[in-house]
Amino acid sequence: MLNLHVLKFNLTHTDSASKARVGELHTDHGVINTPIFMPVGTAGAVKGVHQRELKDDIKAEIILGNTYHLYLRPGIDTLEKTGGLHKFNGWDKPILTDSGGYQIFSLSNQRKLSEEGATFKSHIDGSKHFFSPESVMDIERTIGADIMMAFDECTPYPCEYKYAANSLNLTHRWLDRCVKRFNETEPKYDYNQTLFPIVQGSVYKDLRIKSAEYIAEKNCFGNAIGGLSVGEPAEEMYAMTEVVTDILPKDKPRYLMGVGTPVNILESIALGVDMFDCVMPTRNARHGLLFTSKGIINIKNEKWKNDFSPLDENGTTFADSAYCKAYLRHLFSCNELLGAQIASIHNLGFYLWLVTMAREKIKNGTFLTWKNKMVVQLAQRL
Repeated sequence: MLNLHVLKFNLTHTDSASKARVGELHTDHGVINTPIFMPVGTAGAVKGVHQRELKDDIKAEIILGNTYHLYLRPGIDTLEKTGGLHKFNGWDKPILTDSGGYQIFSLSNQRKLSEEGATFKSHIDGSKHFFSPESVMDIERTIGADIMMAFDECTPYPCEYKYAANSLNLTHRWLDRCVKRFNETEPKYDYNQTLFPIVQGSVYKDLRIKSAEYIAEKNCFGNAIGGLSVGEPAEEMYAMTEVVTDILPKDKPRYLMGVGTPVNILESIALGVDMFDCVMPTRNARHGLLFTSKGIINIKNEKWKNDFSPLDENGTTFADSAYCKAYLRHLFSCNELLGAQIASIHNLGFYLWLVTMAREKIKNGTFLTWKNKMVVQLAQRL
């Protein structure tokens, strides 16, 4: 039997001027330095990016997979036969799986929630499926994620208080069943897995407090904050995040799900968040939008046609440093697939550079000053 307590999280530095922290999250697939950004590999692949590039160029330390999508394709039987997602996709570093709750939430006209779980129709062929807290734990065990997310309901925004309260209570009851199932099962492969509960409560402070206290009492290895970045103003997202981080245990990693822009990430690091994911870097890249240390670039614009400077002029070194703005614009103008690939690598490399810089600034005591300067620059349209 595996020792299910070998995973550990060590806080190494805290910022005296904010709630920002630096830590090390140890898993059987390697150490994750926090704060960290996690590229999203929904169906077992980060769109347009090789695993080699994720490791060597982007310097990713952990990627995401999605339970809903992997369950539908390639299917759990295929993943189990190959020995889990790590062996299936060739990624030998940590993997986190979202439980599929957000995807089912997004299928609002094709799903039905009950105490037992969620019945939903596949977005692929319309076939009917059912997820319960127990089945989701079993699926995530089979996928083989190092970090498994509890099954929850993600409420929409705006959301009536009564609905948010009822949804929160259902999420908590589902969590109890997730914890029970997790504790009575073991990993299927030769490494440990851990479970993160998810704080919900929409934008209602009392519900967020209630949920954060309930999740903290579960004493899981780490905790997540869900149901934000779903359309609410950034100020409300930050307010709810701060309410929750003030309650969640300081000695456990905190994961803010689905967030967000570079500015969102820096502001949330200042509130004590350790882990982030978002499809924004790759999705925006495919449309020609680049994140840089000076601001946001639409590389399709005419102004870049004869600009032979690097994609980021801050002196930062990304894997795409050999390419200039004019060349990337040319690729997009020709609908050349390489353009989207270079842009994706650039954006992901920038996000990982940003959290790496945040760690360094926290360590040397200059994070807040640096953050306040950067959030102004990062929001600019160039």
